[in-house]
Amino acid sequence: MTSKQRAYLKSLAMTMDPVVTIGKESLTPEVTAACEEALAARELIKVSVLNNCLDDPKEMASLIAERTHSQLVQIIGKKIVLYREGKNEKKKIVLPEKKK
Repeated sequence: MTSKQRAYLKSLAMTMDPVVTIGKESLTPEVTAACEEALAARELIKVSVLNNCLDDPKEMASLIAERTHSQLVQIIGKKIVLYREGKNEKKKIVLPEKKK
């Protein structure tokens, strides 16, 4: 992913509300499954980590990205933005082209 594509995804994520919330139970299989479903439906999701979760958001973000085969776009405080290219052509996010 190029920096231009990452910047475009960040701009789209600014107006989004979190779709998945991680609480004191931390990263459970249910949270991973919820992220998987949300990525399949939307391509770009925002995950919120509550204050009562004691784990590091950066570590959780990399774990979620690895488990869902998605790309980590950004982490700001306790908000995580993930992207995975979808298969549905109608709802597809068109990223800026890579320069050759």
